[in-house]
Amino acid sequence: MLSALLFCCNFALAEKPLSIGSKRFTEAYILGELVQQMAARGGPSEHKPGLGNTAILYAALRAGSIDAYPEYTGTIAREILKLEGNPSIALLNSELKPLGLAISVSFGFDNSYALGVREVIAARYEIRNISDLVKHPGLKLGLSPEFLARRDGWPGMSRTYGLAGMSPYGLEHGIAYEALAAGRIEAVDLYSTDAKIVRHQIRVLTDDKQYFPRYEAVLLHRIEAPLRYPLQWKGITALQDSLDNAGMIRLNAAVELEGRSFAQAAALHLDAVKGATPRPPAQETSGFATQLFGPDLWRLTGEHLLLVFGSLVAAILVGLPLGVAAARMPRLTQPIFAVMGVVQTVPSLALLAFLISLTHSIGLLPAMIALFLYALLPIVRNTHTGLVNVGRGVGHAALALGLSEKDKLFFIELPIALPTILSGIKTSAVINVGTATIAAFIGAGGYGERIAAGLAINDTSLLLAGAIPAAILALAIQYFFEWLEKRAIPTH
Repeated sequence: MLSALLFCCNFALAEKPLSIGSKRFTEAYILGELVQQMAARGGPSEHKPGLGNTAILYAALRAGSIDAYPEYTGTIAREILKLEGNPSIALLNSELKPLGLAISVSFGFDNSYALGVREVIAARYEIRNISDLVKHPGLKLGLSPEFLARRDGWPGMSRTYGLAGMSPYGLEHGIAYEALAAGRIEAVDLYSTDAKIVRHQIRVLTDDKQYFPRYEAVLLHRIEAPLRYPLQWKGITALQDSLDNAGMIRLNAAVELEGRSFAQAAALHLDAVKGATPRPPAQETSGFATQLFGPDLWRLTGEHLLLVFGSLVAAILVGLPLGVAAARMPRLTQPIFAVMGVVQTVPSLALLAFLISLTHSIGLLPAMIALFLYALLPIVRNTHTGLVNVGRGVGHAALALGLSEKDKLFFIELPIALPTILSGIKTSAVINVGTATIAAFIGAGGYGERIAAGLAINDTSLLLAGAIPAAILALAIQYFFEWLEKRAIPTH
């Protein structure tokens, strides 16, 4: 019996696919597709795209929720290991080993951070180096949120170059180029392999104080992954030194300028890896209707419904008793609402990052917990309000009839408070439909997958293909609860 159980466990373990994560920008999506498609030649593999920033991917990797993801040596050194300078991959591996992590594949190109200024502005003010920005403190900078917060981003760079007097705007990388072209900003942070640098006539400023480290693109993985998935890893190792900067720019351009999907862009390079003549895939139809009613629509709808109603049911089961407690025991009212209020103020991505570390997983579990927490306040508040507004005379009459406190609550007070309680549940459900879109940033799926991908490549149609179904679902839920109120609440 024991041997049979061990065999089943080993079989289940072997069947678990190699899980590849990726960050939320064009190049990361493409590299994730490259790794997954090469791994799939040897065995089961999956790609969990658009999982947010370094902190979320690193937490997911440490927790074992993913096995590997494309990263950059400068980010590993500065953000993960807190090392200065340009440490070699060998040194990085020695520092990563105690963490159970390793680097074993280098893609072959370096994608450094840089600052770029519109060519017309750079020529007007004679700006060639980053240090030249000191003379123009009024220049409008639009920097990505991650760059603004990173240890190797704006905080350190502004100190090194004396730019503390400048006040940059926070702007998603996917829309920064269009904002630059429209003249709303005059300088941006960029990646040296961005496909839009030439198209938008941007001058890449020289890092004359050599602030930025090298950012060699590598595969960061759990140390046991090559041994656990030897067949998949054999395919992945074929990507070693297979891409140069020009090649990566070409793949980025395939998505951002030609409208190809991330998988199609990856296929452009995979033919070259196999040694065959490259066969560019057919241009993908990127019309709005095609994206809206794409083959993933029903999968995303099912995932979104599970996120919304799974968390809502849990919030009802916990929120109703808390609301009753707040109404029945006034000394608990303020503490309960204080805790609920604090939960509401925690930024969603920060809460998700914390829950990944707490649950040692990404995907459905931390997303459901976050949505459950956000759904509590309206339910607790409306349950409390509904019960408090029940007239005291009703309670006295119930007691005069010989009803117990329990019977008075379930047969008198809760039915009278039901319209207010249902209103709170409806509010939580509708809010959760919108909030659930962030679940895609940690691999939980839903309509947020389209929204995250649309943000990454500034594709308005793809954004709308995720936002419109979410809006329709929110309206449908609202109408459902209004119908439920009419059916459940007597009108006479």
